[in-house]
Amino acid sequence: MKTSEFITHLDEARIVEEIARVEAATSGEIRVFVSTRTVVDPVTEAGQQFQSLGMTGTKHRNAILLYFAPVSQKFAIIGDKGIHEKCGPSFWQDLTAEIRPLLQAGQFSEAVLRAVQQTGLHLATHFPPESGDRDELPNAIIGD
Repeated sequence: MKTSEFITHLDEARIVEEIARVEAATSGEIRVFVSTRTVVDPVTEAGQQFQSLGMTGTKHRNAILLYFAPVSQKFAIIGDKGIHEKCGPSFWQDLTAEIRPLLQAGQFSEAVLRAVQQTGLHLATHFPPESGDRDELPNAIIGD
């Protein structure tokens, strides 16, 4: 699939609004990244983007990146040290299994929204909002 098709099918305003809504219930951070390149290993690519976007700099190390590479028809969901320690590997596997069928069915916005909602629930459980908490990372969908 062409990246432009994927992006034009995303309801960016709704996704950004949902990120803001779920982040209001947690000190955690969620970002969405859409790559325009062919990707062999989405987990490695997502890890590189995670680093370059400064996502390891959150106060509680509780940021999550939803990484999509539509040209390669691949995606990855990675979290920083704090969230990974709290949720464990089964959370990532379950979430991947939940959104994969939506992506395969061409329900791109629904897949991203589901991923945002599910990660938000886990972030809120393990990292509730704190007094004086601020949005540490932008909510906009980004890409290369």
